[in-house]
Amino acid sequence: MEHDGRTGEPDKRAFRREFLEVRNRLTVDDVRVAGRALAERALELPELARGRTVAAYVSVGGEPGTLDLMDALRARGVRVLLPVLLPDNDLDWGEYGGPDSLARVQHGGRMALFEPSGPRLGPDAVADADVVLLPGLAVDARGMRLGRGGGSYDRVLARLERTGARPLLVVLLYDPEVVARVPAEAHDKPVHAVVTPSGVRRFPEG
Repeated sequence: MEHDGRTGEPDKRAFRREFLEVRNRLTVDDVRVAGRALAERALELPELARGRTVAAYVSVGGEPGTLDLMDALRARGVRVLLPVLLPDNDLDWGEYGGPDSLARVQHGGRMALFEPSGPRLGPDAVADADVVLLPGLAVDARGMRLGRGGGSYDRVLARLERTGARPLLVVLLYDPEVVARVPAEAHDKPVHAVVTPSGVRRFPEG
């Protein structure tokens, strides 16, 4: 999929619809198999394999599965932080203690999310992470990520910049979601790498 990248939200909305339509056609088995492969490939990133703290997220719907990766990291002694959606769309954080530590939370009319049920660590806890795993719908050759449009991770990236934290930023996607170009705006920040079920790709500044 090509795009000149010069225009903003209307094009982003159209792109999101296209990628979500493809994901919605995936079966539970498709998502599970991709999640297993994704975990294996992600651990090929040295920063992730040796990280002490990783900020992750629990995949929902057709997103590439993250539970296998989270469990693999935890088995290595990595501290895994998970987001908690706040009413203003910002993110608080809690620690992942295994599948039993997750609670299903319905946020209004939106999709239910699985969030950590333990103590809240505050929005700034993400600054302790060596690696931040980001959800997305696509990424392009510049490392520009197309998110879902809620703005939660824009706030996370801005917070990391304010605090001077420099974690490795990694987006988790399916192979066809790595494209030539996605629409981007001035405030959008590139990621350092993408992990798909077939491998890892670093971007020029990553």
